[in-house]
This record gives sequence, structure tokens and C-alpha cells, in this order.
Amino acid sequence: MILDFFRTRADQPVFSKDPAEVRRSYEFKRWSVFLSVLFGYGLFYTTRQNFSMAKKQMLEAQVMSATEMGTVGFTLLIVYAVGKLINGFLADRCNIARFMSTGLLLSAVANLALGFNPIYTVFLVLWGLNGWFQSVGSAPSVVALSHWFARKERGTRYGIWSASHSIGLALNSVGTAFLITHFGWQWGFWGPGLVCVVASLILYRTLADRPQTYGLPPVHEYKNEPPEPVTKETASVGQLQLEVIRHPGVWILALAAGCLSVGRYGIDNWGPLYLQTAKGFTLTDAGNAMFVCYIANLIGSVSSGWVSDTLFGHRRNVPALLYGMLEVVSLLALYWIPPGHPVLDTVALAAFGLGMGGLLVYLGGLMAVDLVSRRAAGAAMGFVGLFSYVLAAVQDKLSGYLLDASKVVVNGTTTYSFRLVFAVWISALALSTALAASLWIFGKRKPDQ
Repeated sequence: MILDFFRTRADQPVFSKDPAEVRRSYEFKRWSVFLSVLFGYGLFYTTRQNFSMAKKQMLEAQVMSATEMGTVGFTLLIVYAVGKLINGFLADRCNIARFMSTGLLLSAVANLALGFNPIYTVFLVLWGLNGWFQSVGSAPSVVALSHWFARKERGTRYGIWSASHSIGLALNSVGTAFLITHFGWQWGFWGPGLVCVVASLILYRTLADRPQTYGLPPVHEYKNEPPEPVTKETASVGQLQLEVIRHPGVWILALAAGCLSVGRYGIDNWGPLYLQTAKGFTLTDAGNAMFVCYIANLIGSVSSGWVSDTLFGHRRNVPALLYGMLEVVSLLALYWIPPGHPVLDTVALAAFGLGMGGLLVYLGGLMAVDLVSRRAAGAAMGFVGLFSYVLAAVQDKLSGYLLDASKVVVNGTTTYSFRLVFAVWISALALSTALAASLWIFGKRKPDQ
């Protein structure tokens, strides 16, 4: 049956009494899992953010209007939000290797179909389905990290894993831009789709279920960390997931993550169009500028876990405040810099990417995982993801509407004003920063909680 195919397997007794043999097997699996979620989740972004690179060419080909594009983006993000919640709860019970690889495969197939379709309504349905398949990516990754890596190393590992989206976005901003420029907007969907079909088959072999299903001890035993309290260890997964929903800190974090997503997807989904229409960039130049943004994003993600673990004693709210302030300032600079200064625009985007990389680590899941049991990590990710992508979806719909409402056509040339959409993005980021900073009231969790 389908459910049996995806269900996590039964625990097995430890396969060997030789510590060296257990260690060899454990470390091989840990590296396989880590590299799989790092590059595998990154590739999810190539079949989700490719639409943003194709928007100008699709507008010029009159495939759809900016308002319709906003509706398409809204649909994906709403479906993605609900899917993240549901699939987050499912991930705590699933075989991660099968669950995540299937999601990527189906997303790839949807993208291949999108390249053959110029009809708005069909595109809307397919992009919505893609949103559901995309929602399978992040929660399994975090569940895998929670089961294979101990608390004392989780911050650094999570920070590096969070760079996976930067890897995918960087590949998208350069590779997809190249395909669209030379072969047309359709290849913006066919190219990533073909790559992800192959990647999904690799993930099926390289990802892994929980350690106990391979005859390995739980990670806290392997790393000599104290177990969770007895009440946490004996509670059912359902009870622990219910605690996630009841936790006030998770609600505050979810709202902060939602506001962050407004600014994040504002730039991700509309940034290339902004650079081309308001700053005079070509698509290739816009792709290169976004590439720099995503490389900076990668640096922010990789360093953020280490920064919070090493410099701030595992506290996440203080560096989150600093990264949030950088976000607001850089986005203001990007708007105020006049056209004709591509280097300054790129520097502003790099600063934005650096701050966003750090914030995505903290607000996108690490702070939630710190607040709840590792056995309910998927539920925490799903709950935060619901807020994140509902607000991101509202942003996409609102941004498309505001752009169409402000457009001016002179001698056949259409120009768009980004004044109001930038006001929305910057205000949301400021609120996100304030909410994240307020999480200090919950204090730092003790290692055994």
C-alpha cells in the first residue's frame, strides 16, 4: 500500500557490539544524509523560483499579466503553506528517503508539463500542484537533521543545511536565466525539471530513515548526550505535536517568520523584474546580481549557526535582531539608489542576502526546533511554514496587483512603480525583526529539554 511505502520502518536491535563498527556505519550514514538534504533541498528551489526568472519574457509574450502572475504565485504559496503544515506532521512518521525524493520527482514532472503550456488557467493549476510537491522538501530535511545530529552540533549543521536554498537559488539565477535568454521561457521549466528527475532518483538511494531502523542507537546515545525528559521520551508523537501548537513562543516565531517571508519572496519573486524594469538591467545582468545575493545568502546561512552557538551561547534572538536590522537598511538602500549604479545595487542585494541567510536559519526552523522536542521537529517546521507562506502568498498577490495598478504605458513601453511594494516589504521586515527579538522572554532551553 502507498501508506506503507512512506511509513517509517520498525526499530532494529543494535547490529554490532563493536563500537568501531557502529561508528563507521553511523558516520557514513550521517554524511550521506547531510549531503543529501543539503543539495537535494537546494534543487527543490530550481523548480520553484524559475518562474521569477521567466516573468519579463512571459509578460512580453503576453502569456499572462502581472496581476495573473501574482495570482499564480499566491496559489503556489497558499498550497505550499498548507502542504508544509500537513507534510511537516507527516514527516515525523515517514521514511524520509522515500518521502522527500518522491516530492522532488513529482515537482520535476509538473515543471516539465509547465514548459508545454501557455494557457493561464492550466498554468495556474499545475503551479498550484507544484506548490504541494514543493512542500515535501523542508520538513523531512529538518527531521533528518534532528534524528542524525545531536543538539550540541545541530546549530552548525542546520546553518550549513539552510544554505541549500541559496545553492538552488544561485543555480536558478544563472542557469535558468541562461536557458531563457538563449532558448525561450519554456526552457526555464524544462531545464530544472530534467535535472530534478535525475536528482530525485539519487536522493532515493542516498537519504536514510531514522538511525534505529538500521540497527543504530539514537543519536543522543551515540553522542553521549542526556536524553529528553522521561515525559518527552514516553509521550506519543501526537502528544508532542500538540505541545507545539500550544507553545506561545512557536506562535510568535511563526508570525515573525511570516513577516520575514514577505520581504524574502518580494525580492525572490519580483526582484529580477524590478532590476530589469526600474534599474535598466538585462535579464543576464539581473541574474548575475541575484546570483551575488544568493551567494551572500549562503554565507549568512552557513555562518549563522556557528555565530549563535559560539558567540552568543546558543541564543538566536540577539543575532536575529542584528540580521533583521541589516535587512531593513539594505532594502531601503536598494530602493533609494538611482538607476545607473549597478555595482551599488548589487552591494545592497548582497547585504540583503547575507541578512536573509542568517534569519532563515533562525526563524525558518532552528529557533522552533530549540523550543520543542526533536520528535516533533517536523510539526514545528510545518506550523512555522504555514504562517511563512500564507503571508508570502498574500505578498505575491498584493505585489502583482499594486504593480498593475501603477503601470504606465507610453509609446508602447510599460513602466511599473515599485514604491508601494517596497513599503510593504520593508514594513514586514521591520515587524519580523521586532517579533524575533521578543523571543528572549522564553530564555535559552536547557540541553535536556
